[in-house]
Amino acid sequence: MTLTAQTLAHRLGTDVERCKGNPNSSPRRTPVSQLDQAKRLAARLALLSNPQAQDCNVYRPDEADPEAEEKDLGDAKILFTGPFQAPADWDAAEREDYFGDSAPELFVTARIECEAKPASTGFFEAEIGDYVATMPGLGEVLMFYVHDFLDEEDGTTYILVRDEELLD
Repeated sequence: MTLTAQTLAHRLGTDVERCKGNPNSSPRRTPVSQLDQAKRLAARLALLSNPQAQDCNVYRPDEADPEAEEKDLGDAKILFTGPFQAPADWDAAEREDYFGDSAPELFVTARIECEAKPASTGFFEAEIGDYVATMPGLGEVLMFYVHDFLDEEDGTTYILVRDEELLD
């Protein structure tokens, strides 16, 4: 599945600027009342039991103190769904605005589900600005930055930016 900002904008019924990680726009979640909760739960359980889903941890920066250590939100499962590709009709300025200083090939789409049960004290949903740490194997840690998301009835799709620095 290749997810583009244009597709996100169309699905959200909003403008492309919202889907370009525009720092001046605030992240929005689709109201729970507008989502089919049975479909969401089924998608959540499917991801949590998917053998291709990797273990990960989600971290949230301290908004009040950028120098403070990120808060460990907890364990989650992540399923990478493919590369993010900008729409073909974007001009150079739009691509530069969206990708910033990051190489376009670092942008991927994924599904993330917290392992804690919904409504429990340990439950969380990843948000724009969070960090996701994965360990694909051999002790190597890959870090991703949550750039954007799309709430759908069958779960939330996140656009992540891979950190090029490997952690041990």
